[in-house]
Formats: sequence, structure tokens, C-alpha cells
Amino acid sequence: MADSLRSQDPRGLNREQLSVLLCWLKPLQQALSLEVETGFNNLQGRQQRFDGFLIHQLSEPPALPYPPGVEDRLRGLQQGFVGYGDLAESGRRRLVTDTRQWLHELRLRLEPSAPMAPPRLRVASSSTSAPLRELGLDSPLTQLRGVGPKLAGRLAAIGLLLVRDLLKHYPRDHVDYATRRRIEALVVGETATIVATIRRCNGFVSPRNPNLAILELQLQDPTGRIKVTRFLAGKRFSSPAYLKGQQRLYPQGATVAVSGLIKEGPYGVTFQDPLIEVLESSNAEVRSRNIGRLMPVYGLTEGVAADRFRQLMDQVLPLARTWQDPLSQTECRHWSLVSLPEAFQGLHAPDDPSQLDRARRRLVFDEFLMLQLGLLRRRRSLRQRPSPQLELIRRGDGLVGQFMASLPFAFTAAQERVFAEIEADLQRSQPMARLVQGDVGSGKTVVAIAALLSTISSGWQGALMAPTEVLAEQHHRNLCRWLPPLHVTVELLTGATPRSKRRQLLDDLANGSLKVLVGTHALLEDPVVFSRLGLVVVDEQHRFGVHQRDRLLNKGLQPHLLTMTATPIPRTLALSLHGDLDVSQIDELPPGRTPIRTAMLTAAQRSQAYELIREAVARGQRAYVVLPLVEESEKLELRSAVEVHAELASEVFPELTVGLLHGRLNSADKQAVLRDFADGCSQVLVSTTVVEVGVDVPEASVMVIDHAERFGLAQLHQLRGRVGRGEAASHCLLINGSSNPLARQRLEVLVRSNDGFEIAEMDLRLRGPGQVLGTRQSGLPDLALASLADDGAVLEDARAAAQQLMEQDPDLSDHVALLSLLEEQQRRLSGAAPLN
Repeated sequence: MADSLRSQDPRGLNREQLSVLLCWLKPLQQALSLEVETGFNNLQGRQQRFDGFLIHQLSEPPALPYPPGVEDRLRGLQQGFVGYGDLAESGRRRLVTDTRQWLHELRLRLEPSAPMAPPRLRVASSSTSAPLRELGLDSPLTQLRGVGPKLAGRLAAIGLLLVRDLLKHYPRDHVDYATRRRIEALVVGETATIVATIRRCNGFVSPRNPNLAILELQLQDPTGRIKVTRFLAGKRFSSPAYLKGQQRLYPQGATVAVSGLIKEGPYGVTFQDPLIEVLESSNAEVRSRNIGRLMPVYGLTEGVAADRFRQLMDQVLPLARTWQDPLSQTECRHWSLVSLPEAFQGLHAPDDPSQLDRARRRLVFDEFLMLQLGLLRRRRSLRQRPSPQLELIRRGDGLVGQFMASLPFAFTAAQERVFAEIEADLQRSQPMARLVQGDVGSGKTVVAIAALLSTISSGWQGALMAPTEVLAEQHHRNLCRWLPPLHVTVELLTGATPRSKRRQLLDDLANGSLKVLVGTHALLEDPVVFSRLGLVVVDEQHRFGVHQRDRLLNKGLQPHLLTMTATPIPRTLALSLHGDLDVSQIDELPPGRTPIRTAMLTAAQRSQAYELIREAVARGQRAYVVLPLVEESEKLELRSAVEVHAELASEVFPELTVGLLHGRLNSADKQAVLRDFADGCSQVLVSTTVVEVGVDVPEASVMVIDHAERFGLAQLHQLRGRVGRGEAASHCLLINGSSNPLARQRLEVLVRSNDGFEIAEMDLRLRGPGQVLGTRQSGLPDLALASLADDGAVLEDARAAAQQLMEQDPDLSDHVALLSLLEEQQRRLSGAAPLN
């Protein structure tokens, strides 16, 4: 296969090559679609099963010029289908979905650009003049023509100080005025350009506003007629002399090009705020900077007009030629990239859509490349440091064996596989850096406890860090159930720990008599000193910044690091956030877990939810009622939670005990509320998202989420995981308080699917990475142009390129410009991510 997958410079396959590719792809996509339709049952075909067919097809791709990284990706997919028959349905679904999406993206990357639809305008070349001699990339913007102190101050407010800042201020969109249409073919809502003949031009002052002049042009082309109107606001435009001058600009019979957004007017379709230019003839070049072109649209601040900003960009764009490209010409050809100066030109002043696509791909590639290089260098640096070498005792003879024997259940196959990977890591001389992903209830915590016991058996200490006090206390209670019978000491350290207790705890930690310390970010404080820290377990990894993680790691020699998350993270997001970690996945739920039935109700149907709660409590079960708590309106939402609690306690469930839990309670009160709920002293718990992670009450079988439309899908999935932890049939009711059809569509994803990864992928597309991970995420990549939802194929290419660069030039000594950019990025991230 390696010979057939040659890394060349594909600008698109020719027709014959494309035909070969499609012949290979078609049966693959048909098989994948059929597997989806039949419920991921590993369909039996005439000659072989689905997985065997996929393995065979993926191992024999046609001999075509593929981009770099395709070979490794195909091998990875092929290897995934080797174990397809043993995967749970959720794992099969993910593998099939990933394969379909990647094959589709491969086709898009290799298909030649579609031929430009005639007729097209002849536009004057957008090549810019030579750069002004006195300007450079580091020149202040005050040296540009037309930039005074006032405009400079407004530009500085959006971070634009130097010429290079201006070039790096990418357009947020492009309006396509390059598409020429006949008048009869204009479509409302599209942007387009027409070339037509003036039949009549009329100028007059608005009868309602003496300071508004109106210019009307009656235009005609071979297919129809259209009226185009320009509004001129201002007293000087209303003078008869000015209007006569404007009419003379557009004489009858002249040819004009008109660009703009098509809208429905009182006299049929017309243009909104049209751009108009008179042409010498219907075949003449358009000389306007906007008409007939792809016009960039920038995110600007108040007081900076779009036209003015584009004029500034025209001044500095020639200086893009002087920007040093961090990649050589050979590397650009190898990865099918245009040069960096070409990319700036193509993004800010594209001549056509294909030039814009090539420019954007290069700049997105650079963003992902820097991100991946930073992660890979971090991983390399970590692995070069000495770590605790643990001499693991045979499982049956040590603490791990005793712990497993005391469990009322056996590890699932997925838990066994992940724990074996962890044990292998712990015995290496390099420090472990592993992320364990698993859906809610998959049993990550017991795997982490087993890893801690392996460490303690070897004479080292362990730490477990959680993002909230509620979750830290939950972990502490779990550990207190399992570790003291094994004669392993465990303590809890949070901001609420009394001073006297804290002093004794820190002394025990420093002299080594305390073996496991559980806590929140209080573990990061300087007085916390371990005697022999061997393993750090971080729960809900995405809620901690990289620097917080590092600060804890630096308390030991170089302890092993095990991170866990129940937030399913799509592949592109995982590569961007956790590219420095090995990833293990617990993709199997323990036997006996009952599926959770999810339904959506309107606000008017809330009484049905309360009736279900009443029935569950009558059977000895318990229920959550969750309300949103949004940081921007925290006080308002807190009052709402209190009001709902009062309503339920006094009016809806007067015969029941209703608890209230929210973030403003102190630690002791939170614990008291949770303890009452767990013990059955209260049957209904009204809560904010404090219960999102860690709260484990097997008797809870009903989850009612009010105003569910205000939560992200991944967060709703987390909340849903608080029920279904026992043997009783469990329900999650989503009360949708919005009439927005998009909100309903989002919630239907949750009703339809229990697969956390599918839900997170949809959340990423609908709301973006910051919302998938929560508003406090400080480790998100700094991406100006790239989209983690839409640019997965480019991310894969950049990842492969970063790996190749690190293999060939680990210190980047032959890539000085890249190294400089990486160090600058590191300085920026260090300054931007302080400890909480």
C-alpha cells in the first residue's frame, strides 16, 4: 500500500484518476450506509461480513497521488475494523461515522475544482502596487496614509497596532460579487452581479425627507428588466445641481455592472445597497475594488468603516511579500500549500473562489501546525524527564488484587484493557501522560483507584484532583469506602478544610504517612508538599488549564499523570486539546445498567414531569429537578432555583421533602443536602448544574431538566448520566421553554441518541468548542481562522506534518522561523492562562 499512496502535489485529480477513485469509494460508502440503516449489526453479505469487506477495501486503495498522512489514516481505519465485531454498538457507530466522514473529505480534497460557470466578468487584476519603501511589517499603523490618532486608537482597541497585525486580521467572511447572473436568474437572498444597459435614469428628492436624494436606474439585459435604487443621505446630495451631475454619470444606453444582495422590492427583485460602475462595453474590464469580486468582510469596531478598513488593507497588502515563510518551498509543495505571501494575498484580495480556498487552507494549516508542534514538543519534553519507576507487584498478591476481590462486580473487558495500558505505562522509565475517556457510568473511577493502589504498593504516594468541592468530596467518600480496609490512608483537602486539620494533613503528607490526597485546586497551593508523589489523577481534565496541571506535576520528581473525563470529546477537539496525551477509551457500560428513556416536553406539559416524579417516589426512588445556572446572570438564576424549590415544596409536593442545592451554599451545607438525598431523607433534589458531575445516587431514577434549551448537548448528556445508575427504569425529561425550531432540533438529538461522542460531535458543530467544554476552559487553542468543526481534514494533514517535522528535526534547528513562532506562541499562552 505504501507504494500506491505516494505523497505528491495534488491540485485535484484528472478525470481518469477521479473515475478510479470513485469506483473504489462507491462500494465503501454503500456498505457503510447499509450498516447504518441496519443498526450496526455487522451485516452479512453474499461472500463476507461488513467488517471483512471494509478491511479488504481499505487495504487496497487505488494507486493515486494522495496527500501526506492518508496512508496512516487508512491503516488506522483498517485496524479499527479488525476488532469491529467485538465493539459495543456505540463504538461501532463512532467508527462507521468517522470512516464515512473521512472518506467524504478525502473525495472533496482530491476532486478537481469545478469549472467556472460562464459568463464571468472580466475584472482588472487585483495585484497590488509595490510596497512603500519606508513601511515595514513592524511599522506602526500611524504611518499609513489616512490614519490619525483617533483612528489609530480605534484600531488599537481591537489589537491592531502594527502592519503585521493588520495582515493577520483575517476576514470573517467573503461576499461573492463575482457570480454574474442574467436578470431573470436573480435569486432573492444571494449576492450577484449583473451587466445591463441603462434605459432611463431619474434623480429626485424624497417627498418625506428633504435631506434624502434618490437615484433610480431602469436597467435591461436580454432576459428582462430591473429597477435599481441608490439612496444618498445628506443635505449636499439634495441640491438640483448635484442630482443633475449624478444623472449625467449614467446616460441612457450606457452599460453598467451592478453588484449587491438580491432582495424582494415593491416592484419585484432588486438590489440592496447596490455597487454600480459604468463600463466602456459589455466585455470591458471592471475596475472597481468591489464589483464583480469576492469582497472580504472584516470584524471591526465602532467608528471604523468597512470601506476605510479595506483601503488600509490595500496599502499594506504589498508588504505581505516581505513576510518570511516558516516553511520551505519543498515543504509547501510536499503538503500542497501555497506560499505564505500568496496566502495573505488570496485571503484579503482573492481573484476567484479557488484562490480563496487555497489561501484559506494554507493559513488554517499553519494554525493547526503550530498547535500540533507545541503539543508534540511538550510531549517530547515530558518524556525526556525521569519518572518514578514503579516495581509493580503481581496483581493477585498486592493491594490491587485485594481491591478487585472486594468489589461486588468484575471489571468489564474495556476496563481491563484500559487498566492494562495504565500498568504498562507505570512500569516505563518515561512518565505516563494518559487520558481516559468514558461515558457517564462506564467505571473510570474504579480504574483510577486501581492505578493509585498500584502506585502505593510500590512505595509512592498518589493525588486525585477534581474541579469542584462536590466532586472532590464524592471521590473522597468513594476512596474511604475502599482504601481504609486495605490499610491505605486517604484525606481530603479543599478550601473548606479547617486550619488545624490542614496542618496535620500537610505534615502527614510531607513525612509520607499519608498515601492518597484528594482535593480541588487547593492541591496547587505552595504549602502542599508530597514526600514521594508517584501518580497524579486529574478528573474532568478539560476543566483544568495546562499550567494548573503542570503546577501539580512539579510537586513531585515527575509523577505519572492519569487524566479522566466523562465529557466525550470529538476527535478534532481531542487532537487539539490532548495531542500531548495518550488516549484510552472505556467504550462499554457495566452490565445491569438500565437504558435511560429520554423525552421532550413543553413548558405547558410540566405537570406530566411532576406526576412521573410522584410515581417514582412512591416506588422508593428519587428525582432531580435541574435548572440552568448561567454565569452572566447568576443572581437571577439563583433566585429562580430558590423559587422553584419553594413552589415544589409548598404546592406541588407538600407531602415530600424537597432539597435545594446550588453553588452558593458552603461546603458543609452542600454535603448535608447531598447526604439527605442519598440517604432518602429528601426525595426530590432541586439543583443547579452542581450535580453535573460526580454525584452518584443509585436510587435516583428521574431527571427533569427545566429550560433544557439553555444547556449544551454535552452538558445535558452529563446531567442525564446522574440517573440510570441503579436497577430501576430511569427517565430524563427535557422541558423545552423555547419556541425556536433550532432549539427543538438540538434537543431531539439527545432524545434520539445515548452515544456521548455522537452528541458531542453535534454540539461542536452547533455551538463551537468553547461551549462544548464549558465557559471556563483555558486550554482551548487560539484559532483565528480554523474551525474545529469544519476543518478536520486539514487538522489531520497538519498533525501528520508536525509528526514528520519532529521526527526529522526534533529541536527545529533547521526551522528557525518555526521555532521562533512556537516560542512566541508559548509566551502568549503563558501570559494568557493564569492559575484560577
